[in-house]
Amino acid sequence: MLPTMNASISVSLNSPQFLAHTSFTSSKLKYDTSRRSLGICKCVSSPPTEQTAYTTKVSRNANMAKLQAGYLFPEIARRRAAHLLKYPDAQVISLGIGDTTEPIPDVITNAMAERARALSTVEGYSGYGAEQGEKKLRSAIASTYYKDLGIDESDIFVSDGAKCDISRLQVLFGSNVKIAVQDPSYPAYVDSSVIMGQTGLYENQRYTNIEYMRCDPQNGFFPDLSLISNADVIFFCSPNNPTGSAATREQLTQLVQYAKKTGSIIVYDSAYAMYISDDCPRSIFEIDGAKEVAIETSSFSKYAGFTGVRLGWTVVPKELLFSDGFPVAKDFNRIVSTCFNGASNVAQAGGLACLSPEGLKAMQSTINFYKENTQIIMDTFTKLGFDVYGGKNAPYVWVHFPGRSSWDVFAEILEKANVVTTPGSGFGPGGEGFVRVSAFGHRENVLEASRRLSQLYK
Repeated sequence: MLPTMNASISVSLNSPQFLAHTSFTSSKLKYDTSRRSLGICKCVSSPPTEQTAYTTKVSRNANMAKLQAGYLFPEIARRRAAHLLKYPDAQVISLGIGDTTEPIPDVITNAMAERARALSTVEGYSGYGAEQGEKKLRSAIASTYYKDLGIDESDIFVSDGAKCDISRLQVLFGSNVKIAVQDPSYPAYVDSSVIMGQTGLYENQRYTNIEYMRCDPQNGFFPDLSLISNADVIFFCSPNNPTGSAATREQLTQLVQYAKKTGSIIVYDSAYAMYISDDCPRSIFEIDGAKEVAIETSSFSKYAGFTGVRLGWTVVPKELLFSDGFPVAKDFNRIVSTCFNGASNVAQAGGLACLSPEGLKAMQSTINFYKENTQIIMDTFTKLGFDVYGGKNAPYVWVHFPGRSSWDVFAEILEKANVVTTPGSGFGPGGEGFVRVSAFGHRENVLEASRRLSQLYK
């Protein structure tokens, strides 16, 4: 019997894969004269034919073809898996992807559990909620993070995370805008821009029609704004992922003044603001005039261990207007109402608990734990003689390997130390020659990884 061929796969009837599963074809049969006396026949196929897979008439989104390889973090996971296939007994420690590792504090999970149990009662059940988030949570976010900054609860949109909101904001802006990003920066900004059709092709390690704002040790990881030309939307992350640097009040004032001068909109990612240890601003809205030019997005992921729970928020001030005077918040509200049914009511109960006095104290304790991890990693690389950046205000350490490919360094550390890091070039051309080391990890793993790195580079 001929094997069944899946319609989604193109199969050659003369291919080794096909012939390995069958002793004859539907083409002519002829006997092997040398074996005819034994009654054995030999299959001889006619010229190869190709079984063509069925296709629809729908064209692929051409912008998807512009994307380079896979998204950075799944690619790292793929290489980690390949390493484990090669070395199945390896005790791999991951300091790569920025996923939290420590348990969510009881005060927060208890609130989620209570809300979940209430869903089993007539009195406690709730279905669809407001797409913008529950009023109590929006009010708590406003009073906790934006007190005295002129941000109202109506300016806040609760979501399933900052990364999701980045893509919704791209839908809001559409395909006819030009973005600027810090270089290096979180790859979701660039990849979502490519998918939306805002960019040209990938050339010389960057996409055309994107402004790459170089941030390196020479400029203190703050870009020279005078070099930016015609950017409509500026994505800016502080504390920055991956470099770990936080912009000062003076620098953010420059950024806001630049946006007001050029008419640009700033999308400010403050997902690591609670890690700030000095007097750097935790919100863009601490800067005068920012409400007229900025949107801020943030998340509970790195504060409360909500990477899997999924809860964040975006602030769109009512003062922010498009060029025709139409409020940006009204269009974002339309996007949210169309694309989203609101964050999980159980997750929102957890978010409300995060912002209680006990929850804030518990979150800060977890953050302090990760900051201690950061110090261990920084001390390790510093003692080994590397130039090390970040760490003070973020859970990331940015380590310089001058003259080397960041993917080569990633491979070396994985192969020889069984430690996963993140290659800097995955964050943009400005990240070449660096690796990012995450402080998210159990303490014993961070200590063991530091021991292995010290052995590798002693």
